[in-house]
Amino acid sequence: MSKLTSIRHDKTQIDLVRMRQYRLGRVREQLKAQGYGGIVIFDPVNLRYATGSRNMQVFMLRNPARYVFIPTEGPVTLFDFPNCEHLSEGIETIDEVRPATTLSYVSSGENLYDNAKAWAKEIADLFKQHAGDNNKLAIDYVPSVGAIELAKLGIDVVDGQEPIEHARSIKNDQEIEAMKISVRTAEEGMIRMQQALQPGITENELWSYLHQTNIAQGGDYVETRLLSSGNRTNPWFQECSDKVINEGELVAFDTDMNGPFGYFTDISRTFYCGDSEPSDEQKRLYQTAYEQIQYNIDLLKPGMTFREYAEKSWQIPDEFFPNRYFTVAHGTGLSGEYPYIVYPQDFEEKGYDGVIQPNMVLSVESYIGSPGGKEGVKLEEQLLVTEDGVENFSDFPFEQKLMK
Repeated sequence: MSKLTSIRHDKTQIDLVRMRQYRLGRVREQLKAQGYGGIVIFDPVNLRYATGSRNMQVFMLRNPARYVFIPTEGPVTLFDFPNCEHLSEGIETIDEVRPATTLSYVSSGENLYDNAKAWAKEIADLFKQHAGDNNKLAIDYVPSVGAIELAKLGIDVVDGQEPIEHARSIKNDQEIEAMKISVRTAEEGMIRMQQALQPGITENELWSYLHQTNIAQGGDYVETRLLSSGNRTNPWFQECSDKVINEGELVAFDTDMNGPFGYFTDISRTFYCGDSEPSDEQKRLYQTAYEQIQYNIDLLKPGMTFREYAEKSWQIPDEFFPNRYFTVAHGTGLSGEYPYIVYPQDFEEKGYDGVIQPNMVLSVESYIGSPGGKEGVKLEEQLLVTEDGVENFSDFPFEQKLMK
C-alpha cells in the first residue's frame, strides 16, 4: 500500500458556516429573481447545497424520504428520515426539523394517496404562511402523487431545477477551496492507481484504489464506474468490470468522484499498461485528445457565450465525430451541473445559450476513438473561470509515454 494513504488533508481552513450561508443565499436570490415564493427540494445533492445537511445521500436518490422547504423569505424547515432529526443540530441554515412523510409505495402501500394528501397539506400550509400572496412554489422534483395533491390545493407548482442550477453555478472562495481538497484527494487515488497498474490486475481492482482513497479522506462516493481497458475503451461509457488488464493496453477512466465536503472531482486520464512501447495508433489517439483538450482550455475565458465557445472550439476530425463525448465542457460543483456546452454541430438540437462567468467551474472534455477502432482515449481537466482566464485545479501529469 502506498505511503500516500497516510496523508490527511487539512480541512480546517474551510469556513463551513460561511459556505452554507452563501449557498442558501444564492438559492434565495434565484427564487426572488424568478418571482417564486419558495422551493421544496428533494434531490439530496441540491438539498446538501442549499442547507449543508446530508443524510444517506445515495439512498435518498431513489427514496423520497427527505426534503426541505425554503421560503424566499422566512425560516427553513427540513423534513428528515425517522429518528434522524439530531443530524442537523447546530446547522444554522435550518430553523426547524420535522419528520418526513415518505412519498413511496414501498413505505406507504395502500396508504400512498392518503399520505400524499397529508404531505401536500403540510407543505401548502407552510408555503401560504411564509409566501403571502405569492402562489408559485418551485420543486426540483417530486413523486407524481405529491404534485397531484398540491395542485388540488390550488398551489401553482413550477419546476425548481432552473433556480437551483443557476445558484450552484457560481462558487464562492470557500467552495473553491473545498473543491481543491477534493481534487487533491482524487489525485492521490490516481497516483495509487498508476502505481498499482500492472498486467494481470482487473479493472475493478484498479478502480478500487480511487474509492478507498476517497473514503479514507472523508469523501462520499464515486458516481459512475467509468474505467475500461483495451478494446473496452472504445466506444466510451463501458463500465468497470472483472476484465484482466494486459500488457500494452490503454486504461481510460473518469473520476466522477464526490470527495470531501461532497464536492465533485471530474477529471479523466488514460494510462498505458506495461513496459513495452505503445503503438503508433495509441500515440495518435492520445495526442489528438491532448490537442483537443489543450486547445479548448486555452480558448476558455469569461464573457464568452456558450454558443461562441462551442463554435470556436477545436474542430474534431470526421473520423472521431460519431463517438464524440456529448459535451465540449460542462459545469462542476457538488456534481456535474449547469451549464452543458455541446459541440457546434449539436447546438441547434441540444444546446442552449448563456454566458461563461467568473467563479464558474467547468470540466473540459475529450474522447477520441473512431467507430470500429480498437481503443479510445479519454482526457478531461477541471478549471476555475477567473476574471482573466482559467485556473486548472489539477496538475496531474499526462502520459509521457504516449506523448512521444
